[in-house]
Amino acid sequence: MLRREGADAVRRGRPWSLPLEDRVLLVAVYWRTNLTMCRLASLFGVSKSAADRIIDHLGPMLALQPRKRFAKGTVLIVDGTLVPTRDHTIAAQSKNYRYSTNHQVIIDADTRLVVVIGRTLPGNRNDCKAWEKSGAKAAVGKTTTIADGGYPGTGLVMPHRRGKGEGLPDWKEAHNKSHKQVRARVEHVFARMKTWKILRDCRLKGDGVHHAMRGIARLHNLALAG
Repeated sequence: MLRREGADAVRRGRPWSLPLEDRVLLVAVYWRTNLTMCRLASLFGVSKSAADRIIDHLGPMLALQPRKRFAKGTVLIVDGTLVPTRDHTIAAQSKNYRYSTNHQVIIDADTRLVVVIGRTLPGNRNDCKAWEKSGAKAAVGKTTTIADGGYPGTGLVMPHRRGKGEGLPDWKEAHNKSHKQVRARVEHVFARMKTWKILRDCRLKGDGVHHAMRGIARLHNLALAG
């Protein structure tokens, strides 16, 4: 697939020092381990600059492409997750007191596959605003989407809120319980994705964190689909 997309095309200047398979492995190892570039380069027997070029070149090609259409009856789940990011030009101090970026992640509630990852935003953006500004809202259109209580006024399917000093009728309590159980699936996806250490302390600059997030989402989908 990557060859069809031109990942192994002959380029001007110095040829790649590793075959395509090893270059893909290098990127995957970097995302998984978050090794320094010096240690990563040493592991693969290339220079630091060569390892850096490989990541810059292949990272975007490995990235998940957003699904453009959804079958009738599809139910999606959205939530935002924060990735500690050292590039302060794209990150901001967030509720975890670290410089982070906000990523809106949308999964299929049935298959648990990631279908969309919104554009990277500073970590101080709340999910309600990030939903629209990241492009996530436009990506799903009118498809039914479940969210937590942090998305008021968005039209998403959220849990019922109690009024001050009031309880909820039994049917709303039952709905909230079911909603919580279904929405937990996106939290499980986050837990699996964040076993990739690059998402715990990202040193990449610019779009690097976005490419890593989308690339790891694609690898998550491949592992889940078998």
